[in-house]
Amino acid sequence: MSANDCHAPVFARRITVLLADDNRLVRREFRKILEREDDLEVAGEAKNGREAVWMAQELRPAVVLLDVTMPIINGLEAIRQILKLSPVTTVLMLSAHSDEAYILEAINSGAMGYLIKHTSADTVCQAIREVHQGNTFFSPSIPRHLYKRNQKKQKD
Repeated sequence: MSANDCHAPVFARRITVLLADDNRLVRREFRKILEREDDLEVAGEAKNGREAVWMAQELRPAVVLLDVTMPIINGLEAIRQILKLSPVTTVLMLSAHSDEAYILEAINSGAMGYLIKHTSADTVCQAIREVHQGNTFFSPSIPRHLYKRNQKKQKD
């Protein structure tokens, strides 16, 4: 992630975000990024999947930024539970994994987007805004990655 600020319109309504990652330093870094934005607000932080589900149900954030690899309940199961308990919430997956299986499972579980953890601050903010509006969003490297894998499968 870069330290670049995202540039949001001042008139935009605040989007509440639940940060869910088992790594405290990752949560802290994302909090710093989001706190610089006029239209983004950190509603809470969860350190495991079960806590993410509970907090999503209690806080009803607009967006959950959720790590795939979480203790107690993994991120993929947490997506399903969050969307069942808080259908107003949108889930944006965050992961160090760019494997097709993770991405497809996240999509099949209901995630509206998938970000690789080394994504820039601007891209994270853009992704949150996009999924909040009902659009899908993927790290720029993901479509190329899936496309290349698909092309290789077709040649084999």
